[in-house]
Amino acid sequence: MTLGGSLRAPVSDPPDLPDPPDLPDLRALPALQSSPVVDRPPRPPRAETRDIVALKQLRVDQPELESAIDMQIALVDMQRRVQGRVPLPWIQLDPEWMRLQQAAGRPLVRFRDIPLEWSDFRLTFRQTADILQRFEAIERTDHEKILALGRDGNALEPLVSGWYEATSGVEAGTDPKKRAASEAPPGLDQVLVLALRPFLARCAEALTQRIDLGNWNHGHCPICGWEPDFAVITPSAERRLFCGRCVAQWSFAALTCPFCSNDDRALITSFATRDGRYRVYACDVCRRYLKAYDGRRTERAVMVAVDTIATLPLDAAAMQRGYVG
Repeated sequence: MTLGGSLRAPVSDPPDLPDPPDLPDLRALPALQSSPVVDRPPRPPRAETRDIVALKQLRVDQPELESAIDMQIALVDMQRRVQGRVPLPWIQLDPEWMRLQQAAGRPLVRFRDIPLEWSDFRLTFRQTADILQRFEAIERTDHEKILALGRDGNALEPLVSGWYEATSGVEAGTDPKKRAASEAPPGLDQVLVLALRPFLARCAEALTQRIDLGNWNHGHCPICGWEPDFAVITPSAERRLFCGRCVAQWSFAALTCPFCSNDDRALITSFATRDGRYRVYACDVCRRYLKAYDGRRTERAVMVAVDTIATLPLDAAAMQRGYVG
């Protein structure tokens, strides 16, 4: 016992510990071999669509169209990437409303039906304008004004919705032949048509699977109300029109003008390429014309993105005769 009164355990000698084992001489060990770094194989390039393959072949066959072909390739590739991100919309149409729309010659897709995601559309709008300006399809000053519209988030949505509602004719009392306001930059119509195409094409895809367009006998599109910009003559001699905005197709009388409904065959002028593959139908009343791919003359199916470019010489021939597209 210590002076402080506390108890202290007796201290004993520590036990003997075994000697540590001998460590190997690291210098005698074989050098560690690092595992070789295996490079991942490069990602295979994205397969080209039939349209792009055909456009590249067209560039070889008709080198004088190189600039127009390159612009079309850029647009088709961009639109394909955008359309791949756009969901297939489920558009609920009241049967009675749809019947009344078709009876009145009004299209079916309202602006609210279009599956627009605005950040994606704004990017598509800008990329479309950039492509057109790069190939000098629009002026640089107009390009800058159009881009400014795209940057103004508060202005773009009402601009696009108002333009679509005015040009579609989906609402009673609107004129589907109306275009962008007169103060809008030249070329804005073209940018809007091309930028909306991936989104409207999905609407056309969804609706044409569910509705019968057999009774539609108007020259404008039953889906979005736009004008046709190309046609195909099927092997059975049926003429089908392609919308210039959503690329929907519908049957239309072979010798009736889709722009003014003139059906006097004596006032419809038609001429074709030497091989008969392509044809122009021109109206001597309204002086408008429409190009067509004659499927009776070839085994290949129509490819609108390709055939509209391959027929640019026909545009020149029609304009020389005083017709307008």
